[in-house]
Amino acid sequence: MASSVSLYEVLGVPVSANGSEIKAAYRRLARTWHPDVVSVNQKEMSADRFMRIHAAYSTVSDPNQRADYDRNLRRWNRPFTTMEATATAVASYGFSSYGANRNWETDQCW
Repeated sequence: MASSVSLYEVLGVPVSANGSEIKAAYRRLARTWHPDVVSVNQKEMSADRFMRIHAAYSTVSDPNQRADYDRNLRRWNRPFTTMEATATAVASYGFSSYGANRNWETDQCW
């Protein structure tokens, strides 16, 4: 799902929606797009759409996954300065710090 549409847009709910609103939106969309309820000529398209809807609901309905998603969504939607971009890239590769107990001079393999 590499599109620019947020999971909230997939479900048709605002970012501030609570759990019951998210669940109601999911059920409404599931009744519309589930492959078992659409006509035969739309099954493949509806299956793809339903999988996106289900993935969005799975993420947004879980409080921990939703918090992670919301943090990433805010980070993706704001412009980076050069320092922020560098720090984000470095942290994403696991090189955020060398470590307090590590010493570059003594960690060399001779």
